[in-house]
Amino acid sequence: MTVNPRWIGAGLVALSALSFGAMAIFARFAFAGGVDVTALLFLRFLIAGALMAGVMIASRRPWPTRRNTLTLALMGGVGYVAQALCFFLALKHASAGLVALLLYLYPFLVTLLGVVFAGERLTLLRALAVLSALLGTALTIGAGLAGSPLGIGLGVAAAMIYSIYIIVGNRVLKEEDPLAAATVVMLAAAGVFGLLVLGGTPHFPQSATAWAAVLAIALVSTVVAMVGFFAGIKRLGAADAATLSTLEPVVTFALAAIFLDEPVTASQMAGGAIVLGAVIALARGQAAPDQDKGSTSSR
Repeated sequence: MTVNPRWIGAGLVALSALSFGAMAIFARFAFAGGVDVTALLFLRFLIAGALMAGVMIASRRPWPTRRNTLTLALMGGVGYVAQALCFFLALKHASAGLVALLLYLYPFLVTLLGVVFAGERLTLLRALAVLSALLGTALTIGAGLAGSPLGIGLGVAAAMIYSIYIIVGNRVLKEEDPLAAATVVMLAAAGVFGLLVLGGTPHFPQSATAWAAVLAIALVSTVVAMVGFFAGIKRLGAADAATLSTLEPVVTFALAAIFLDEPVTASQMAGGAIVLGAVIALARGQAAPDQDKGSTSSR
């Protein structure tokens, strides 16, 4: 029996969202063990990149072409780093809820950029799914949406940078293996964060629990999350993969309720249900002609 590639792609993006969503939980334990943001990001990409490079060498998988390697290196060394810095700087000038909500504008921005610059079709299903996912995300994140104009600007910048990252990744992944592409992105990000560590006074983990949390972030919330997302983009296209990834905040609040005993409100449950509905509807939808033409099957 042939499995619909869209369901495979949706499953990979859902796995990615689960893995990314768990990062907030792991980070709580890492920060409690003394690590700071710059050191955490450096260790995250260093461990993940080294592991992935080892897999690439051991399995003798082909590396991306020189041109695509440069593009992927810019995605990791410039895009990922700039997005992370904008996000964390925004947290100093706006509430966490507002910054998170602004970041999750990226499915809408990816869809819009795809229509304007990549000639993708804006179907009714896709438009409704994006708007429903944005509404569900707003309900899931909850109240406390306050911030200065600078914080709002930085939050929007983080969303825009991540949107461009996804659009560029979609183009590269039409030609490259998701595992190889993710490896280059990780190594480039590790190199830049390494320079930031050398130029500052980083605080590394001070306990076994903190190191375990860092390893979990590197293996689960980076390797599994990024490779799954890239593989999902290859099958679904940038816009639909971005919309499906709004499962991430739903996963985060569910895990926080289970493992950190954080309360769950009725609005969060309603928001989670809306996001799940949008994800299921989008996964069941037929691939747009532009996606069928541009995507190829992945390993």
